[in-house]
Amino acid sequence: MAVKLFQRTQRSLFGEILDWMLTPLLLLWPISLALTWLVAQNLANKPFDRALVYNVQALAQLIQTAPRGQMRFNLPQPASELLRADDADMVYYQVLGARGEFLSGERDLPAPPRTPATPEPGGIDEPRLRDAEFRGLPVRVAYLWVTVDGAPTQALVQVAETREKRSVLAAEIIKGVMLPQFVILPLAVLLVWLALVRGIKPLSELESRIRARRPDDLSPLDEGAVPQEVGPLVGSVNDLLTRLTESIATQKRFLADAAHQLKTPLAGLRMQADLAQREGASEEELKQSLQQIGHASVRATHTVNQLLALARAEASGALQAQQPCDMAQITIDVVREAVPQAFDRGVDMGYDGPEPGAPHLVRPGNPVLLKEMVRNLVENALYYAPTAGAGRQPVVTARVRVAPPGGGIAIEVEDNGPGIPPSERDAVFQPFYRVLGNNVDGTGLGLPIVREIARQHGAEVSVEDAHPHEQPPGARFTVRFAG
Repeated sequence: MAVKLFQRTQRSLFGEILDWMLTPLLLLWPISLALTWLVAQNLANKPFDRALVYNVQALAQLIQTAPRGQMRFNLPQPASELLRADDADMVYYQVLGARGEFLSGERDLPAPPRTPATPEPGGIDEPRLRDAEFRGLPVRVAYLWVTVDGAPTQALVQVAETREKRSVLAAEIIKGVMLPQFVILPLAVLLVWLALVRGIKPLSELESRIRARRPDDLSPLDEGAVPQEVGPLVGSVNDLLTRLTESIATQKRFLADAAHQLKTPLAGLRMQADLAQREGASEEELKQSLQQIGHASVRATHTVNQLLALARAEASGALQAQQPCDMAQITIDVVREAVPQAFDRGVDMGYDGPEPGAPHLVRPGNPVLLKEMVRNLVENALYYAPTAGAGRQPVVTARVRVAPPGGGIAIEVEDNGPGIPPSERDAVFQPFYRVLGNNVDGTGLGLPIVREIARQHGAEVSVEDAHPHEQPPGARFTVRFAG
């Protein structure tokens, strides 16, 4: 996880990207310093190590064997001056004979960490290098085991040099590498900053375009004017704007229709109130006006209740409180509550279906909304059933069917009224639509409520003739829940 360079109270996309880009850069910089130091030390050692190896090989050539088998070392004056020619570092050497006797150089120069190998006649061992300390100073030592003809063991030649020139060269290398980085690092940070500013600029422009819009401008945003990575976000916003536009249009249409529907009963109330207050009105006329006022108030109350029911059904969170619902029990409860209304209208009303309590009758849902749905179907059937004096007995039947064609559960409510022409069967589910040619006093909201509640429960609503071969054919509304 990137280290937060700057603490923020609110999450920033710019800051997140900047953290993830700059934090590794700043963390890798000390590592780069350490690696540069190691490489510089290695590079500084190589030329001086080659010089040490050359010197130790040159000194090894000066070892000779005396007539009695002893070894001797003769260092010419020019070679001695070559070893002492450097003012920056001190060069020391040591030559030991085959029996370890001191031949020349510094007596106290540290010996190598191993004993010589078995000598090969006339052979010279490979030069070796090591770090050591001599007279309190760190030195670099090249040593060589030399086999001289006739000698039983090997002689040792060592050349040591202090490390001052090496340290100076390593420091120069580090300066040459690191000093430019002190200029490059801030420049890199600045370039990263500018690149991020330029990269996020389309988001700022998109924000400016959105802020500059009028409150009523819900037209889609231009997806071609943003980078490809922002395209899905703009597409989602456009989808939201489209749904919001449709929702606002639906609300405006609904409010206009609702105002139109409420205007009629309210106008009737005002007219009847004016009639009741006129001078010279008889008791009978006053009584009739009061009856009309009562009728108009009931109609207005019913319209308001239906509007509230439809708003509740269309609420997005209406189905959050789901629980197991027995469809048979809900239907029976609605039929029982509607019996007094059916009795007043002279309608033969009944229930046809299984007894409640069976597991296959239970579906998850909102019991309040489901009961409202069945109630609207039953009230609609009661309104459109023929009156008792029309020459035939009005009948309304609520039915629950298990595993109808298509499977699942179906709730059916049918009547023997005038029915609905096929051309109007889709329109009856629109708010405030009423079938022409009848005198039913309704709001036109019952069936839209039924459709909305059914949709939220994953069910479908259909309408057909209850008695296709009879006149009138009646109507059968079916709410089919998937299995």
